[in-house]
Amino acid sequence: MEEKKVENSAVKGFWNRLIEPGQQIPDERKQFSNSALIALIIPIVVEQFLNLLVGVADTFMISHAGEAAISGVSLVIQLNNVFVLIFAAIAAGGSVVVSQYIGSRQRGHANLAAGQLFMSASVIGLLVGATVFFLGPFLFRFLYGAVDIDVEEAGIRYMRILALSYVFLGMYNAGAGINRSMGKTRTVMYVSMGMNVVNVIGNAIGIFVLHAGVAGVAVPSLISHALAAVVMTVLVSNRKNTVFLLAKYVFCFNPGMLKRIFKIALPGSIENGLFQLTKTAIGAIVALYGNAQISANGVAQSIWALSAMFNLAMGPVFITVVGRYMGAGDIEGAEYYMKKLLRITLIWANVWNFAFIGIGAGLLHIYALSAEAARYALILIIIHNSLNGSICAVSYALASGLRAAGDARYTMVSAIVSSVIVRGIFAFLFGLVLGWGVIGIAIAMVLDWSVKAVMVWVRYKKGKWKTFKVI
Repeated sequence: MEEKKVENSAVKGFWNRLIEPGQQIPDERKQFSNSALIALIIPIVVEQFLNLLVGVADTFMISHAGEAAISGVSLVIQLNNVFVLIFAAIAAGGSVVVSQYIGSRQRGHANLAAGQLFMSASVIGLLVGATVFFLGPFLFRFLYGAVDIDVEEAGIRYMRILALSYVFLGMYNAGAGINRSMGKTRTVMYVSMGMNVVNVIGNAIGIFVLHAGVAGVAVPSLISHALAAVVMTVLVSNRKNTVFLLAKYVFCFNPGMLKRIFKIALPGSIENGLFQLTKTAIGAIVALYGNAQISANGVAQSIWALSAMFNLAMGPVFITVVGRYMGAGDIEGAEYYMKKLLRITLIWANVWNFAFIGIGAGLLHIYALSAEAARYALILIIIHNSLNGSICAVSYALASGLRAAGDARYTMVSAIVSSVIVRGIFAFLFGLVLGWGVIGIAIAMVLDWSVKAVMVWVRYKKGKWKTFKVI
């Protein structure tokens, strides 16, 4: 027993040496112990992992609704992801402001920020939902006019039902952002799990019992989002919370607070929206290749999503922790945790990615791929996973730290330069002009990460982010 304690102590000591920056701050200024950071990180990782698994389950069930249904749904999902990312960016912008007010111990202002975030996310969700619902048929035909009539009908039906859920998605994301600002990532995980369980069960009933086609998939999504929004609203209205919703702050219009929120949220929305649109455009290039490369790209992307999860999960952690310190005016503390969180991200993202090279190679056997498609998929997985852990720890996770400090416009510019210009140009050059196919598309993706990582790292080292004032 004594030997085991010594061994555990040695492992703990080694881990601490790995993640602790050389520049220290006094212990009394460390708001987040290692165990507190773990308590923040693990629920977000679990939440994202479950969301991805539910996505796989949804795809499996939709495939049983017929080819027209799966084609229509897959086309709409590309557009839907643009709106989902925009809602996420609004929530992230609000989270930065709420986190900074918590750090500065201005509880009243934190409650006002939470109320204005909830109001604005709900109103935007309602407006976007109404627009998509009424203009959905025109929008679908404009984007995908060449598809078969049965695919068009399925896609439009799915789009319009999904549009009804946008107001609830806005409410849910706002509530999730407020909870994460308080460090209550476990609460968000539980609500997300409940939402996903309702969604999966509803899909199974809609597809296999009611045989309702795309409605059997869309309606459960609407119901699960509505339930999650109601639960999240009740939870963030609890007056025992550090921050909570008050009706007087939700049903009002405070231009000053909204300006603070959207100073962070608007650049993030533009960044996320353009990134998704660029991916959609590149998808059109991939569609020009043979079946082997198209299949390989589709399978590789599903494995990439799992592999990239840790870097993406660390974004909200950077926002919560760095936002608190910037709000308190403790720049040195913010820099200490930026370095510490970056070290944690680099270590675990690389472990995660390299583990998924082996796991991904094994998963390829369960897909009905030709030998050529399997070979392409394995190459794509190796390219992605060997570089994602190191490069994206800076280009995505550290970028969230800059955003938490208020440097959102720069992260938007870096994303436009890298994702839209670099990835777009080199995907066209490598993928079409030079004829490298999906391998060229993957190399363009890595160049995108690399350019953004360099831009983010230079900005971080120059320290411009230390001068921004959000509150």
